[in-house]
This record gives sequence, C-alpha cells and structure tokens, in this order.
Amino acid sequence: MANTPHGGSLKDLIARDLPRQAELLAEAEKLYSIVLNERQLCDLELLLNGGFSPLEGFMNKADYESVLDNVRLANGLVWSMPITLDLSEKQISDGKLQAGSRVALRNPQNDGILAILTVQDVYTPDKKREAIAIFGADDVAHPAVHYLHNVAKDHYVGGSLEAISLPAHYDYVETRYTPAELRAYFKKLNWTRVVAFQTRNPMHRAHRELTVRAARSRQCNVLIHPVVGMTKPGDIDHFTRVRVYKAILRKYPQGMAALSLLPLAMRMGGPREALWHAIIRKNFGCTHFIVGRDHAGPGKNSQGKDFYGPYDAQDLVAKYKDELDIEVVPFQMVAYVPETDEYIPADEVPEGVKTLNISGTELRRRLRTGAPIPDWFTYPEVQIILRESHPPRSKQGFTVFFTGYWNSGAAEVAQALQMSLNQGGQRPTTLLLGETIRSELSSELGFSKRDRDLNISRIAFVAGEITKSGGAVIAAPIAPYEAARNEARKVVEKAGAFFLVHVATPLDDCIKRDRSGTYERAKQGLIKGFTGIDDPYEAPEKPDIRVDASKMPVSQIVHEIILLLEKEGYIGER
Repeated sequence: MANTPHGGSLKDLIARDLPRQAELLAEAEKLYSIVLNERQLCDLELLLNGGFSPLEGFMNKADYESVLDNVRLANGLVWSMPITLDLSEKQISDGKLQAGSRVALRNPQNDGILAILTVQDVYTPDKKREAIAIFGADDVAHPAVHYLHNVAKDHYVGGSLEAISLPAHYDYVETRYTPAELRAYFKKLNWTRVVAFQTRNPMHRAHRELTVRAARSRQCNVLIHPVVGMTKPGDIDHFTRVRVYKAILRKYPQGMAALSLLPLAMRMGGPREALWHAIIRKNFGCTHFIVGRDHAGPGKNSQGKDFYGPYDAQDLVAKYKDELDIEVVPFQMVAYVPETDEYIPADEVPEGVKTLNISGTELRRRLRTGAPIPDWFTYPEVQIILRESHPPRSKQGFTVFFTGYWNSGAAEVAQALQMSLNQGGQRPTTLLLGETIRSELSSELGFSKRDRDLNISRIAFVAGEITKSGGAVIAAPIAPYEAARNEARKVVEKAGAFFLVHVATPLDDCIKRDRSGTYERAKQGLIKGFTGIDDPYEAPEKPDIRVDASKMPVSQIVHEIILLLEKEGYIGER
C-alpha cells in the first residue's frame, strides 16, 4: 500500500467553503481552548496543509501503538514518527476531554483559533517505551528524549481536525509553500523530477556541489527544502540560514534550483526521522530525496558514542523504498582538491592527492575569532552573511553579573568596572545597580522570595536584550538565590556571554562597613526580609570569579574581571 498525498491545500478548502469556515469559527469561540506550544504548532500546520498526509489529525492510541511497534499506521501505511498532542492532567480535566469532545486549538502567538479537534481518545503513553522504539534509547542526552521526559505532558489526545486557518507567518512569506502550492509551482515550471535537499545548517560550496551532482545523476531539478521550525538546540537561527540559502541559490544554473521553507519541528531521530522526511517530501511533490550520512543525527549519547550509525538512516529508508514512491539519493561526500580547485566525490580522490576541509567546529572558531574563511570553502556572499550574524567576540555583547551581600562592595566594583570598560570605548556599557533597578524597574516589588526572583528575571531580560544588541551589561543586584541566578544565566546566554562574579565579602565585614545603620535596623526587626539577617543568602557553587572586597582593593578585582574578559576574547585588540 503506497503513501500518496491528499487533495487540495487548506487555502483552497477555505476559499471554496467560506460559510463553513465562519460556522466553525463561531462554534470554536464557545469551545474549551488549548493554546499550543511551539512544537505542537509546527505539527498542526503540517497536519492542516497536507505535509503530514495521510494523517488527518493527532494520532489516536491505535495509530500511536502501531507506529511504535511496526513503523506503520493502524491501516498499514508506512509512518515512522508519533505526531501526538500532549496535554496535562489539568488541561484534560478542565476541558473534560473524552471521546466525542470538541476542542479549539489556538495559536500561542496571537491566540487565534486555527482548528477544531474532535477527540477520539485520551491515553497515557509509556514514555520510556516510546523513547526506545523511536529514538533507539531512553537517554536524555538525545534532545527528543529530553523533551519527552521534561517538556511533554503526561497524556496524549488523539483525534481528527477541521481546519479554520493556517498559522500566519511574517518572515520569508514568498518562500513558504504548502504541499499543493509547491506541486502546482513545479507543474508551472514543467519540473517532473525534483530532488529535495534537507538541511538545518548553512550551505557552502560542498553542499552546492553535492546537490548538483545528485540532480545530474538523476536528471532532476533541485529543491532546497530547509527546516525553519524547531531544529537542534544551538543551531544557527533560521533568519541567518535563509539569507544564506537565498545567496547560494544564485550559484546554481538558471532554472535548476528553487527554495521552499519547511515549518517542521525536527526530533533529530536519525533513521526514523529520515523515513519521515522522505514521506513529507513526497507530499510536497518531490520525486527524489537526498538522505545524508547520519541523517538527522543528534550527536553523542551519554556514553560519548554516536546515537546512530553513519548509514542507518539510508538503510531504513531503502527498506521501504517500494512503498514510498520517492527515490532515495544517498548523500555523496565530496572533498576539495586544491590542485585542481574543485570538489570531487571523496571515494574518487586518487591516493596521495591532497584534500582540504573545514569542520563545523573550526568554522565556528573562525567566526568567533574573526579568522579568515577561505573562498574554496564557502562563497564570499555567504561569509558576509555569517559574519554579520556571528561577529567575533570582540564585537559581541556580554553581561557581568555580580552577587553578594548588601554592602559587600559589589556596587562599587561594578561602577569601577563600567568606568574601565567605557575608557576602552569598544562597546556601550550599561550599569544596572540593584537599588536603581528597585526604584526604576521593580518599584512595586517587595522582598518575598517570589518578588526577589521576579526582580532578577527582569534584570536578566533587560541584560539579555542589551547583550543581544552587542552592548556590555554590568548588573549588581544582591541576587541571593542560586536558582534565580541560574535562570538569569540561561536567559542572557541565549543572546551572548554571561559571567557571574561572587563578591564573597563575609557578612561580618559587610556589617562593619555599614555606616547607614541598615543592618542594625534589620537586626532590630525594623526591616523585614533582609538578606543575611532574617533571609538566606545562597552562595554560588561555581561563579566565574569569586573575590573578597575586605581583602582585595577594588582596582585589583576590576583587573581580574578585565583579564577574564580579555582571555575570552570580549575585549582587547580592535
């Protein structure tokens, strides 16, 4: 039984039946609503537009169990990845979800209603079993297994969908095609054989060469079909990648290649993922699909070994080739030969001939340090785009985050550090003193643990935004709780570097240095919730720098911080 794509696009469906759309929307406004998360939103879009054909909704228990055990839906069609709607016990009980219930699914970005789900069943998965069946191991070093155990809710709801609208996109709209739209585009261009190239990384000269070779060997046109939904944590953002794809598209012969964006939430599931990707590309009208070496592999497991073998993905897809109705083209490794200035298949390089390569790690190092990237590796246009998005550390933002008892000397060190950085003049420097933030940003907050944590989260948000823009931030709150500091680090490190400085001046010295009598009033109970008196201070376990202002002059502490920033490449030569 072969997998075949189903009918028209959602846009066509709505255009033909506007009264029905209005009727569904009116009904949905009265129903219990579920606001989707990012992964559920990606899944829903591809369910609605036919990218996940033959699925017509989130999997019920029978389909889910069959996919785990047999790599097939309950009706026998090949399908390799669970597409499930995970909900919490509270969501299920609040909506009283059971077979026959109807539920509105909402967009998290604007709360708009996208579809109505008619519940077929509610079931509780065995997550360990799912992890082993789909990803090969119950190992949280795998990003999808980590998601399964730490993000996904405890219950799955299966059911069919009635579309109201697709999620709206405001970026690269001209390159976002539904399956029906892309098939129509191929027909308009008279493309009858199309090989799809899956990617979640920037493309370079080697990628252009291997896709051209794949097209030449199968007499195909090329579809660059990158994932712009959820990819592996730490991947380069899709805005940068799409700019690269657009630049490299011009390097193909006229009329050979096209670009379309895929709003997929990847699971990094290796062999199962490759089979899933092939089915999706068939739905988008492709006749051929390049399956890479260690296709969609997540890297190393908790024992330091690769999760999947280099050819496991190609082997699994080949097993089902007669049912897929799409031909798999194995990824052909190419090597650069400087003697002839060309890329050739690695297995065709004569013995003794010198080849060159730059690994992903080495490329990131060159971007970080500003070291040159040779033209033989990538195109000058691509280099410009990557350097704009990934400037060297000397031009990146960073945050120095101080913590310590009140009157520890942290505020004085922070102000001196700001003067030192301003003197260098390499980037604008913002000072966020604890008392200033309390009066300007958090004036309504008290000193309960909740309010203290909220204050730190606000500081982290501001610091992250400034860091993202290339500025330097010096934050000096008391920040007494380890969990709140760790959360602040996570927020800022999404944008740039975070350095934690613990000013570990002993409490007795902080009290001795207090000329305002603040500590004395706290001891007398006139000030409640004062850190070190009637509220705890949790010393950082692993700060980047730990200093004692009762034993070191401010200038020496500042110098230590400057040395750390210089060592990490954030200040120095201009």
